[in-house]
Amino acid sequence: MAFPTAVNSQITDSISQVNAKVLGDSPAVAMGNLFVATGQALSNAAHNATNNQQQSYVTMQASTTQGIATLLSVETASAGVASKEILGLK
Repeated sequence: MAFPTAVNSQITDSISQVNAKVLGDSPAVAMGNLFVATGQALSNAAHNATNNQQQSYVTMQASTTQGIATLLSVETASAGVASKEILGLK
């Protein structure tokens, strides 16, 4: 210290060293926090993409099922009449 104080010089040196350590460690802690936040954001994005893909498969399966059900619900007679008209047979 530059001037004499009532506190023991060993105590003031110890506190100065601790303060210097905190200042020295802060860039590493900041980078660690950045890496953790980035990792969480990326894993959240991957989870959202997987969930969206699964939901789209459910939607596609439902629409396919509905389309097949519609095709199978058409009566045979009306399909025959429609085919006859399309082919130009009378």
